[in-house]
Formats: sequence, structure tokens, C-alpha cells
Amino acid sequence: MKMVLRWFPSGDDTVKLAQIRQIPGVTGVATFLSGIPAGDIWPMERIEQIKDEINGAGLEMEVIESINVHEDIKKGLPSKDMYIDNYIKTMRNLADAGVKCVCYNFMPVLDWFRSDLYLPLEDGSFAMSYSHNDAKKLTLENMTSSMINGSNNFSLPGWEPERFPKMAEDIEFYQNVSQDEYFANIKYFLDAIMPVAEECDMDFGVHPDDPPFPLFNLPKVVNCRDSIRRYLDLNKSKRNGLTLCTGSLGANKDNDVVAIAKEFASEGRIPFVHLRNVKHTSDTDFHESAHLSECGDLDMYEIVKALKDSGFDGYIRPDHGRKIWDEESRPGYGLYDRALGAAYINGLWEATTKS
Repeated sequence: MKMVLRWFPSGDDTVKLAQIRQIPGVTGVATFLSGIPAGDIWPMERIEQIKDEINGAGLEMEVIESINVHEDIKKGLPSKDMYIDNYIKTMRNLADAGVKCVCYNFMPVLDWFRSDLYLPLEDGSFAMSYSHNDAKKLTLENMTSSMINGSNNFSLPGWEPERFPKMAEDIEFYQNVSQDEYFANIKYFLDAIMPVAEECDMDFGVHPDDPPFPLFNLPKVVNCRDSIRRYLDLNKSKRNGLTLCTGSLGANKDNDVVAIAKEFASEGRIPFVHLRNVKHTSDTDFHESAHLSECGDLDMYEIVKALKDSGFDGYIRPDHGRKIWDEESRPGYGLYDRALGAAYINGLWEATTKS
């Protein structure tokens, strides 16, 4: 297992690489290139520049999160082949830079959403939260405004401004796309990139829908055990894997996250894990919590144990942290609570290793 921390380059992060280097057990970062529209090729020069900066801080750049999939690929439009070719060129450039794992998603239009980015908790900390009823009442314009206004002036992956003008049109398009048609578009993409992933020795982990509940009648992709199985069965390559996000899957109380971890890790289909905890306030509403098991509804020890016992040897990162100790940062990605989470996860991993 390798522990990494997500880091946003190009001055778009309050957390410094030198600070990440000081967290015990953290060997690298999961990063990406900002300012490149979905569908464009990531230039080798910029990849090497970011890699040199990360390596210069004593850290590894083996995980990329994420290479955005162009909406035309998701829609299955004739232009999809051009964008897939560009995606493959980016893959090859990243492989040449030593990247081993890519986290990505195939969610249509909306990558993720929270109805409140800074919900005050009883202990004085703040966490991102989700109310399904509130979300269903929002117009797309209000939803977009709530995310941008709560961003603390940082970019939000999946909410890039260049996406906004076409969001309403894209949502309308998907009203006439069936689940089967959408999964056919996914298969077309996977069948094109997986041979290259094999060649480049690069694992891909699809990120679950976040939250796992439907909004704007958009197709749901990966939100439970059965949809994970369907996704991975589209292409049998071991490079076609799951980014196990415990918070995204755990947001649905019906999901047995321990069983999901055990099943797919034992098949070697989980290259990357996002570990975080959630606390439910109803069947569909939740807020993110400290990583500790007793702070939320997920048994973090059992999840880590399931991974360890099933032979998991990929990358783990502590996921969204609370805003604590008056830290000012992007929502969910401050230093302090994620550093606490990393220490806790490393402790769980050691305990499962020695038990």
C-alpha cells in the first residue's frame, strides 16, 4: 500500500508539498494539470514540470486525479473518436512520466455536488454536507452558484467555468438517453483505452457517483455493488478498475462498503482507495465527518481489514477533511484534518498487518 494526498498544482492549493512531505507514511500526491479543457492533450512539458516540482519535494507522482472525459465521448457523438485519440495521447505522455494509476469518472454533466460546503458541526468544525430534498429543489443555476460561492475562491474540480454554458443543454440531451445506451458509450470508451492501459502498465479506477442519488434525471453510473459489477464487466481487463470511495458509496445506507471492498479487491480490481467517513441524518442526507469510525456510520477498521485481507496493494488517500483549527483552504482539502486522517489510516493498516 502507498499513501498519497491529493494536491492541486499551479498555486491553486493552500497546502504545500513540503507540508505533505512531513506527514508520516505519505509518499506521494494524486494530482492533475489545471487549466486544460476536457478533450485536449496534456503536453509533456507541463507534465514534466509538475513532476519535477513534486519529486523535488521528495514525493512521488504516480497517481493522476483526474483526466476528464469529454462529454462528446459520454454522449457517443461522432466526434468521440477524436477525443478518445487525444485521451490516449495523454495516457502515453503520463506513462512516460512514470504515472501508474489514473482516477477518473464517467458521470454525465455533474461530477459531484454538496448542498452545503461548510456545515457547522457540534465540535466547532465544518464539513461538507448533502440534503437530497434541498438538491432536488435547486435549479441548475442555483446549484452552480451555491458551489462557486462556497468555493472559498478556489477552483472546484468538475465545476470548471467553461462547463457552465453547456450544462443545461447537456442535461436536456441525456433525458433521451437510456441506461443501456449510456453503458454502451462507456464500453466503447473502455474498449479503446484498455489495450493502451495494458501496454503502458497503467491502472484505471472509475470513481463512484457522488452523491449516489439521481439528480436532474441523469443516468447513474457507479453507485452500488451491482452497477460496479456491470461497469467492470464491460471490459474484463484488470486495468479496468474501481476507485473505492468509501464516502461516495457509504452515502447510500444500503451499500455494504466492507463487502464491496472485499469482493473487488480480491479480484485485483481496486487500484485506488479514497477513505473517508460519513454521518447520516436521514436515508439520503449526510454530512462528512472525521475519519475515525466512531465519528460516522462506516467501520473504517473493517474496511481497511477487508482491503488488507483481500490482497490490496494499490494507493490510498484520506479523502475530504473537515475545516478545523481555523484553517482557510478549499472545501474538503485542508491540511490538518487530512493529515489526521492519514495518520489514522496508517495506524489501521499497521494494526491489520500485525493482527
